[in-house]
Amino acid sequence: MKQYDTLVIGGGPAGLAAAIGAKKENGEVLLLEREQRLGGILKQCIHDGFGLIQFKERLSGPEYVERFIQEFLSLNIDYETLAFVIKIDKKEGFYHVSYVSKKGVCEVTVRSLIIATGCRERTAKQIQIHGTRPSGVFTAGCAQHFVNLLGEKIGNKCVILGSGDIGLIMARRLTLEGMKVLGVYEAKATPSGLTRNLVQCLEDYQIPLYLSHTVTRVFGEERLNAVEIMQVDEKMRPIEGTQEIVECDTLILSVGLIPENEITESLGIALDLKTKGPYVDDYFMSSLENVYICGNALHVNDLVDYVSESGLIAGKNSMRQHVSTQSVSIDLSDDFLYLVPQRVSVHDVQESMFYFRAKKEMKAADLLVKVNGKEIMKRRYKNLKPPEMEKIKVKWEMGKISENDHIEIELKEDLCVK
Repeated sequence: MKQYDTLVIGGGPAGLAAAIGAKKENGEVLLLEREQRLGGILKQCIHDGFGLIQFKERLSGPEYVERFIQEFLSLNIDYETLAFVIKIDKKEGFYHVSYVSKKGVCEVTVRSLIIATGCRERTAKQIQIHGTRPSGVFTAGCAQHFVNLLGEKIGNKCVILGSGDIGLIMARRLTLEGMKVLGVYEAKATPSGLTRNLVQCLEDYQIPLYLSHTVTRVFGEERLNAVEIMQVDEKMRPIEGTQEIVECDTLILSVGLIPENEITESLGIALDLKTKGPYVDDYFMSSLENVYICGNALHVNDLVDYVSESGLIAGKNSMRQHVSTQSVSIDLSDDFLYLVPQRVSVHDVQESMFYFRAKKEMKAADLLVKVNGKEIMKRRYKNLKPPEMEKIKVKWEMGKISENDHIEIELKEDLCVK
């Protein structure tokens, strides 16, 4: 049985960055990817806007991930594609991993695991859309695969449910492919995508956005021929009497992403109900010793640059020796939607990186960091919005956190700013 220092599960932008990070710390690394090619979802993201943080350039998805693939290959890191993990056991401080690949059933022993399995899309059944099961109903990622990779025309008249970024981007893409996008419908009272995508994908192409609306039913036998649209109240419940039938042959669902956690859950790792991913410390280590989580498997990022950043951090830290799982939890104020990492490791450290989303829109807010009641950091934010993730680097006084410290991070809205 071959032995490695680190096994990375997933060959998308997070997994590639993690493998590179571990290899640069002189680790023996193996990466397993379930698809035929490396690159993850970015292979089909032919629009630009990637790499502004990592490379200070505007790149397409394939261009962005190709830079990581080339660096990955230049480091001669072992990897296998069409490889699926089927079992993980921990014995005497090491993880024994069984997987299936083109070679058959294989086994390796590793000291550290990095889970970079990404996320999956919610389906029509998960959001309780009623009706028949006709063709013509796609998740946004599935539609992107058909159009961008396979070159298929998927319909003529389209309704998009959900104003997440991939839904907005597909509204523009389908318009450019000659389809008529009748509208983007969003159940929330505010859009779910980045402001730049609202402008570039909807406003620039005069595609209407309907807030507080949702699809409640689909019609059609072999092929979709119409959907039922209803207005919703502040709790996103359909309002009787607001039904409208919209004729279309294609419905695109952009109704949220969920971190893939089958492997994480099989290991008994604690999950955060807010992020739908695991709890981690500032080394991106989970509640299980030497198991690290990064990218969209940890929480759904809005920028791939942050996905790669978390992978590099997890990969580097996976090579640490004598790791302790002891950490201190963070108390958050109610105005946070979530904050990652959720814990700070008990160790000598100068600074920690955090990613967060606000629960609601705020014109102005102050983020306060306190240790044992003493304020050690304050930062002012303007125009916070839940769809737009923020990043902050916290420098700890004395360069150390102990197990008895009490950490609070508070987000206070300035109600005087309108």
